[in-house]
Amino acid sequence: QAQLVESGGGLVQPGGSLRLSCQASKTYFHIAIMGWYRQAPGKEREVVATINAHNIANYADYVKGRFTISRDTNKATVSLQMDDLKFEDTAVYYCNAAGPDGLWGRGTQVTVSP
Repeated sequence: QAQLVESGGGLVQPGGSLRLSCQASKTYFHIAIMGWYRQAPGKEREVVATINAHNIANYADYVKGRFTISRDTNKATVSLQMDDLKFEDTAVYYCNAAGPDGLWGRGTQVTVSP
């Protein structure tokens, strides 16, 4: 059964860094555009970054220059390196495969707080 499992969330101070990882089923991974989304309390889920099978990445304006998405095809993982974290980055972060109508992980909490 295809699935996505996130890890790496936690509590960090403003300006700090975290790295999220998502383990995907290999049979799904090689054909899918992978991505990270987030949802803050009281807000809709929004895209953070996506990366396709050719390693072409796209970022939301609010994370450009701070976050980096990458994928390891051999390990079937997609990662999100988050630097210079801000309070407004606090959210549950979800791994996604194949877009909003595709497969979702259960999410991992990222809290940015002094």
